[in-house]
Amino acid sequence: MGRIRRGGYVFVTWSGDHGPRHVHVFRDNVLVLRWNLDAWVPMSGRATRKILRLIVELRNEGLL
Repeated sequence: MGRIRRGGYVFVTWSGDHGPRHVHVFRDNVLVLRWNLDAWVPMSGRATRKILRLIVELRNEGLL
């Protein structure tokens, strides 16, 4: 499991989680988004520009 705090959000991935490869995004312990990292689309929730910017940063840093 990977857990990263950034920009007021917590980004969580689990190794061995079901496909497609995705990240769970929490704010104040509430799931706000599940983002498909392969197709680059939301699986549930609403993606804000800030969240997408943070996901791109984490991906570019090799953390997602």
